[in-house]
Amino acid sequence: MIRAAAVVVPAHDEGASVAACVAAVRRALALAPLPPHRCHMVVVADGCHDATASTARLMDAHVLEVPRVGVGAARAEGVRYAIELSADVRPGAVWLASTDADTLVPPWWITSQLRYAEEGHDAVAGTVEIGDWSVRPEGLAAHFGRRFPVQDGHAHVHGANLGVRASAYIDAGGFPGLASGEDRALMERLAVRGHAVRRPADLPVLTSARRAFRAPDGFGRLLDDLEQDTV
Repeated sequence: MIRAAAVVVPAHDEGASVAACVAAVRRALALAPLPPHRCHMVVVADGCHDATASTARLMDAHVLEVPRVGVGAARAEGVRYAIELSADVRPGAVWLASTDADTLVPPWWITSQLRYAEEGHDAVAGTVEIGDWSVRPEGLAAHFGRRFPVQDGHAHVHGANLGVRASAYIDAGGFPGLASGEDRALMERLAVRGHAVRRPADLPVLTSARRAFRAPDGFGRLLDDLEQDTV
């Protein structure tokens, strides 16, 4: 049984969006079937020069301020701290979730992940939906939907919508310190180690169509590449 949960959010100069992200995560944690003192949120302010850290701190998130290390190392630092926050709980009973600072998770996000954990899954890989396509060309939304259809057992991997049992995370070696692709690398390691991964179609998060993106080969780059396909 899962006895503790933590959500990790890496953020580099996300002062414009982090408050909404934190509020959504806090709501999801509040609705989770766990005692409040067993639910944590860790925002990793990755070389921020804006109000990201102060905003998250005012909203009672745990905040780690680190020099600019990149999304992979920042996510790993946040998970390390999250595990420390639940050090009195065995790793097999700790659930670690990950999202991004420009993303809104639904209220049932943690509750659903914990249900999958209780069914025996060691990780959950959810999908993403774009909240506002207006910064992208007309037609890109339809192209995205055709290229990345959502169904149970999908192949999508997004750091904005992941969950993993702490024991499985440790066994797989955690997030590597990559500038991009740390989410896919972790999922590949989990598969190699034989951990059960649930890939549901009914657990999307709402993210941005990001023009200015932090990870050089992350979701923003994917959208840029798809945009080129439509030209």
